[in-house]
Amino acid sequence: MTPARQLQLASAVAVAGALVLLAVFLLSATALVWASWSQAEQASARALMEGRGGQVMVAVLVLLLFAGAVAQPLLRRWVLATARLREQAQVLVSSAVSRQLSIPGAAGAVRALAGTINDLAAQRDQLQREMAAEVAKASRAIEQERSRLAALMSELTQSVVVCNLDGRVLLYNNRARMQFRALSDAPKLAGGAELIGLGRSIYTVFDRKLVAHALESVQLRLQRGASHPSAQFVTSTRSGQLLRVQMTPVRGVADAGTPLVTGFVLMLDNITRDYEEESARERQLHGHTEASRGSLANLQAAVEMLDDTGLEPAMRERFLGVVRDETRAMARRVNELAAQSAQGLVTRWPLEEMLGADFVQAAVLRIGALGKLRCNAGEVDATLWLKLDSFSLLQALAYLALRLNDEYSLGTVQLRLSAADGHRARLDLVWSGQVMSTETVMNWEMDPISTGSETSLLTVRDVVQRHAGEFWFERDRVRHQAFFRFLLPQAPSADQDSASVTPSLADSRPEYYDFDLFARGDSNPAFDERRLVDLAYTIFDTETTGLDPAGGDQIIQIGATRLVNGKLLKSESFDQLVDPQRSIPAAGIPIHGITPEMVAGKPTITEVLPAFFAYSQDTVLVAHNAAFDMRFLQLLEERTGLRFDQPVLDTLLLSAVVHPQQESHRLEAIAERFDVTVIGRHTALGDALVTAEVFQKLLPLLADMGIHTLGQAREAAQKTYYARLKY
Repeated sequence: MTPARQLQLASAVAVAGALVLLAVFLLSATALVWASWSQAEQASARALMEGRGGQVMVAVLVLLLFAGAVAQPLLRRWVLATARLREQAQVLVSSAVSRQLSIPGAAGAVRALAGTINDLAAQRDQLQREMAAEVAKASRAIEQERSRLAALMSELTQSVVVCNLDGRVLLYNNRARMQFRALSDAPKLAGGAELIGLGRSIYTVFDRKLVAHALESVQLRLQRGASHPSAQFVTSTRSGQLLRVQMTPVRGVADAGTPLVTGFVLMLDNITRDYEEESARERQLHGHTEASRGSLANLQAAVEMLDDTGLEPAMRERFLGVVRDETRAMARRVNELAAQSAQGLVTRWPLEEMLGADFVQAAVLRIGALGKLRCNAGEVDATLWLKLDSFSLLQALAYLALRLNDEYSLGTVQLRLSAADGHRARLDLVWSGQVMSTETVMNWEMDPISTGSETSLLTVRDVVQRHAGEFWFERDRVRHQAFFRFLLPQAPSADQDSASVTPSLADSRPEYYDFDLFARGDSNPAFDERRLVDLAYTIFDTETTGLDPAGGDQIIQIGATRLVNGKLLKSESFDQLVDPQRSIPAAGIPIHGITPEMVAGKPTITEVLPAFFAYSQDTVLVAHNAAFDMRFLQLLEERTGLRFDQPVLDTLLLSAVVHPQQESHRLEAIAERFDVTVIGRHTALGDALVTAEVFQKLLPLLADMGIHTLGQAREAAQKTYYARLKY
């Protein structure tokens, strides 16, 4: 049933009600008159009406029909016109829309009321413009500071990402955007937009535990009074890239004056190529060493033979030839190695400087958190500073402690830390009781590190080699103890946190930020209980080969944009043509403008959908007539293995909720009511952008109706007639 038909039905019901009331009035009036007559008058009336009942009924029916014909236009001109005027006026009140109200066919008084509302709205718009001008004048200095900050961030050659404590991105520069594009599994499709964006979680790229560990290190240093605390770690991404990350805190002040961390800054460097070059150099050096070892052996044998005074001349010349050949070969290899080494600098795996006592404390907590055995600190040199990768070393210690518990049912282990010499320190994992064989130790050293459900690609040997250290098992017979010993590099015993780093600059423009997200968190337990204004949205649209998803029609374009913290992020849009691997009906081309030539050679839906799935993760999906688009996505679940199970909102249904008396809820009609400019209609991204702006205008109207949460909005939408549409 169309909205126009609904209005006709409502009008018919209203007219029928008026006619029933008129009939009741006529019957009541007739009964009163009849009761006031004498018996003679009543007898005369009966005689007069005898045989004329049909004529009376026809007359009454004509009277009722005449009354209904008169009432219906009055109802439209007064009642329905007033209801539509109220809905349109509500748009002016609850949003920043500036337009003239017009109610065609309304009574003169209703049109006059619309004119008065237009005059008041014009006065309001003028006052708002004047106030905005005054606010802009007063806040010009603040805007300059914000622009300077944004420009400064954008000019950094290093990738910078700022997050709140929940890991939600609230600022990133263009360098970071380019970095995440390189990290993307589908750089030509989403361009990295599925990984980074305002309000998105940084944990789509980084391991949450790794970031949490670095943040704990920063907070510990901040509590110790470090002026510029930071932490550094290296991690690999899903696409196989190797990133070096430096973390610094965003600080505030608590009520008691104690330092408070409100977020963190990540500065990223992609060291994949550098690390690959280093690995290649190490392989070259190893090959050179092995080859030189053979040459030296040959030279040594030849020299020993040449020392024999009784050697025949022919044999002497033969051994001299061996010396010449091996010498030339060694010289050639040395020259090649020197030339290769001169091609670039060697990038070492970064190690952070950390107070040894702090590391031991963190290790005690980490092992204790496993819940299977106790760990305590023994003798610890509080003056030692270590140079280490604390995350991987903690994993190695926890793994060894867990293996001891699993294999030998140990209940307690202990950590000791002392100086070995001027350059290295001894870190011991100590226990009492069972002694193991050298073969068992070697097996544990070579097995992948695993702690419960977590498994790393690293082994204990990898961790030791990363620190250029040593590892072995030893038994202390005097104390009846056994221990694993790590020899680790020492760092200078000074607080390096206060060292400042001067960033390099480059030519670029201010980028993307929303500092209001500092106050946002993910503490709400369920989507339905969260406020609409607090959610992040992916507003999307699809163009298809036809209107029958179950009949074989396919998606030929997906377009989407994001709405975060009430802001439309057009710069983080998703727009991709799709090869449907079938013909595109000629009848649809004038509508969407997509020809077979445009989609030839484009990615198929099995390539595009994973990128869109990642782009829309952790958000609420929004579309106009969403049932149509979602049906296509549902039919692709079996082929792609992807299920879009997040909540969905439909602007068609929400429009029917806030404006039930309007004749049309087509996207163009809603956009016209909200004064939204329609650009690129019937293109996926164009329709998505229009839908996003319409959705922005609907949110305050829903709030005026008492609809504040996602659950309330979905419940209200399901009560509308359009919710029954199926595809």
